[in-house]
Amino acid sequence: MERMAVFFSGTGGNALNLLAACRSGRVPARVVLGVASTAKAGGIPRLEAEGVPVRVAPRSAYPDDAGYSQACYALAEAAGAELIALCGWLKKLEVPSRWEGRILNIHPGLLPAFGGAGMWGMHVHRAVLAAGAAQSGCTVHLVDNLYDHGRILAQAQVPVLPSDTPEDLQKRVYEQEMRLYPEALADYLKTCR
Repeated sequence: MERMAVFFSGTGGNALNLLAACRSGRVPARVVLGVASTAKAGGIPRLEAEGVPVRVAPRSAYPDDAGYSQACYALAEAAGAELIALCGWLKKLEVPSRWEGRILNIHPGLLPAFGGAGMWGMHVHRAVLAAGAAQSGCTVHLVDNLYDHGRILAQAQVPVLPSDTPEDLQKRVYEQEMRLYPEALADYLKTCR
């Protein structure tokens, strides 16, 4: 069974969802560590309440992305993690060769559209509405050295409704994230590893 670290910057909703999927046997992995990019992340007490050890890696403690990335990988490696799932992680990671193909992310949009630096959370939903897009959704992809760029593993679509606010769209996309990420992770572990 694959040992996995979950990296998060906010409430940890996707991380808790993956944890539940692992514990129920839907995903053949075990969450061994949570890494938070800030001590203010709401997911810290939520994961700790589930018995998952959490370490905080503040970006401000490192001079550049390379040093920060290495510190994050060192935390994962010390816990024996073989896989990393980004779950609302908002910091740039540089991906060394030893971690290529072993980091997954979920993005709240249909990549390659509405991705890149600064495109996260409500920023994505506002951009989708401003563009007049007919569809939105979420994407699970492998992480490389460009924002929201790695190989797409799975996507789920939702319609954009004429009455949608960013909050309305976010709610429907998030429901699909909760379904898609565990499914895509399970498929990845069966076929891509």
